[in-house]
Amino acid sequence: MQGNHWSEIAERIRNQLEERHQAREEALQACRKAIQLCARAIRSLHRREFDTCRTLLSEAHQQILHARARLMPYPMLYHAGFLQDAEKEYVEGEALYAIVLGNALPEPEELGVEITAYLNGMAEAASECRRYVLDLLRAGELTHAETLLQVMDEIYDELITFDYPDAVTMGLRRSCDALRAVLERTRSDLTVTMTQKQLEAALAAALDTLSSQPSLNPPEVSAKPS
Repeated sequence: MQGNHWSEIAERIRNQLEERHQAREEALQACRKAIQLCARAIRSLHRREFDTCRTLLSEAHQQILHARARLMPYPMLYHAGFLQDAEKEYVEGEALYAIVLGNALPEPEELGVEITAYLNGMAEAASECRRYVLDLLRAGELTHAETLLQVMDEIYDELITFDYPDAVTMGLRRSCDALRAVLERTRSDLTVTMTQKQLEAALAAALDTLSSQPSLNPPEVSAKPS
């Protein structure tokens, strides 16, 4: 009798674990898909394919919603970390999209993500923005590049005020350290490029001034007959 009772308990637990396993597998697959979609969206953004980027981000959001729904009944799985990783990548894509297009930054409630994933995603977006700034510098769009650098600075200035243990912020301090290094390199690149452009403009102006002045060559003197 006791043996039969134990078999029933074991079978019930086995079924519960099987349900958790299936939920985890589905959520993992959805999170991997979401991360892939976000990576493709960011690549599209750098190519200035904004409509494609928007579509991919929307698809990534649907994958995250599916993963969250499957994990919600299981708190241990919900907070295992892989859902938060997908959310962070999604925030990065959405924030970078907003920065590049000059839109208002999305809020965590708007995106439906955990606040720690949101903060780390913002740090990643600001770092990824360097690549777009470099493209602008190569294209000679210095004003736009300077605007994006200012946004990167503003994001960093706020992020470093979240002085909490890594266990609370999911390693935000490391993300901020990486962002600071990116900011310093980007500011240096922008400064060098702007200085170079100013020097080129000054040289061009000097050449124009010289070319517009009358010739200073002395008049030719005819040779005296011998």
